Parts: sequence; C-alpha cells; structure tokens
Amino acid sequence: MTSTTARKHSFLRRVLGCWQLYVMLLPPVVYVIVFLYWPLYGLQIAFKNFSVAKGIGGSPWVGWKYFETFVNSYQFWPLIKNTLILNVYELLALFPLPIVLALALNTVRSKLYSRGIQLITYAPHFISTVIVVGIMVMMLDPSVGVVNQLLVFLGGSPVDFLGNSDYFRHVYVWSGAWQTLGYSAIIYLAALAGIDPQLHEAAKVDGASILRRVWHIDLPGVLPVTITLLILNLGSILSSGFEKVLLLQNNLNLGVSQVIDTYVYQVGLQSSIPQFSYAAAVGLFKSVIALILVLLANWLARRVAKQSLF
Repeated sequence: MTSTTARKHSFLRRVLGCWQLYVMLLPPVVYVIVFLYWPLYGLQIAFKNFSVAKGIGGSPWVGWKYFETFVNSYQFWPLIKNTLILNVYELLALFPLPIVLALALNTVRSKLYSRGIQLITYAPHFISTVIVVGIMVMMLDPSVGVVNQLLVFLGGSPVDFLGNSDYFRHVYVWSGAWQTLGYSAIIYLAALAGIDPQLHEAAKVDGASILRRVWHIDLPGVLPVTITLLILNLGSILSSGFEKVLLLQNNLNLGVSQVIDTYVYQVGLQSSIPQFSYAAAVGLFKSVIALILVLLANWLARRVAKQSLF
C-alpha cells in the first residue's frame, strides 16, 4: 500500500469515526453555499446591460459602463458624503458606549441591580425596526408628541425633528443607541468575565482603586475584542441601517438621508423603470470599498496595537 493510499484510508477512518460532527456541519455549509456564495453569480449583471427577457447569461456585456456612470453622476459625492457622515457619526458616538456600559455593569456589586439594568437595556434590541420608527414618529410628532409637549412645558417651541434635515442624523444615531446599546455590551461582558479574578484581588491588596483596576486590568482585557469589532465596523462604514433610514426618510430630509443603500433600492426596485445593472454596479462599488477598508483597518491594527482580525 502506497503512502497516498494509506493517508486516504486514515482520513476516511477519521471522518467515519466522528460522522455525527460532519452531519451537524452540513446544514451551515449548505446555507453558506446557497445563500451567500450562489447569489454572487448574479453580480455579473453589474457588467452587463441586463434584460429580464434575455436573462443573466444572454444579456450583453458592457464592461465598466455603469461604474463610470455612477462615479461621474452628480449624485456620487452627495451620496458618499451622506453615507460617510452618518456612519462615522454613528461609529464615534455608539462604539464606546457598550464598552462603558459593560465596564460599569462589571463593577456593580448588586447582582439584582446589574441584571435589572441589563434587562432594560437589552429589551429594545428585540423590537422590530418598523415598531421603533413608529414609536419615534409618535414621540417626535410636532403637535402631540411627548418630546414636543415637554419642550412646550419647559417654555420652548415645538420642533419638527423628522421634517428638518438638521435633526435627521441625531435622531437616527441616538435612537440607535437606545436600540442597540445593551445588546452590543454582551460581548464585552463576556470578555470581562474571562479576566482572571486574581488580578483584581492582587490589585486590591496593593491598594488600587476601582478606576485604576478598570484602566490597568479591564480595559486591556477587552482590547482584543474591541479591535476586532472596530475592524468589522469599519468594514460596514458605507452600509447604513437601510430599513431605518428608508422609514425615516421623507422629502424634507432627503438632502441628508439619501445614502448609498437607499439609492440602490430606489434605482433598482422602486423606480418605474428599474435599472438592475446600474443598481448592482453601485452595490458592488460599495462592497469593494468596504473590503478595502477592512484590509486597511486590519493592517493598521496589526501595526499599531499588535492585534488583528486575520
């Protein structure tokens, strides 16, 4: 028996020895192939003049035509600007908050109080985006909304938050904080739970205060998780919360609420004459930029913090 045949037999014996694990692995692999890789076949319509009658295979190739059309269009820079401002604002405002919440919950001695705060902050994550937007519309209504009623009670004037483009980004970002803060803190709490308690005990013996223990023990303990999530968030810097932006969008705030995702939806599906190829080209352009950002962020994290995703 040759060495190659022996290796094959050894491999088959290992597979048959733990076939239950391979059966469990099969559903996620099938899911990834069917729903994540097979749709990539349709990306070629970004390089074709797609016709529903001719199908993907029969439509003629047009090369980079739709990419050049998008880059040279008058909407290119406003879309990039709106998307970047909204996502950078969200990243700067919301990324540190779950870390602060997790550190605060980790230092609270009362388990009942800590679990109560966790329950209150987790709950909004499980509310549908449509319902969240409905709640916001009712609360921010200029005439009967609770927020404007409070402003009037305090001597101010009612504000049309959703009809004024100056408030759209603030409403979007801080409503997102209410919805995702608690759920995002879970992973940091898990990282904090993995820190050796003896480090804190030794620090207490040395007289370290709570703030010093947080700074010198807890923060370094969650640093790898923080860098990983930061890299992933930078990869989605051009991807806004499509549903929420679309639901909050109206003609009065369209100047700041029109982002790449909503634009792709409008030209690709909502238009009276759908431009499938153009929409696919815009979406592919965004994905390529996101991939480049992930690679750059990973490289920078590896050079500066000696931590990286891959």
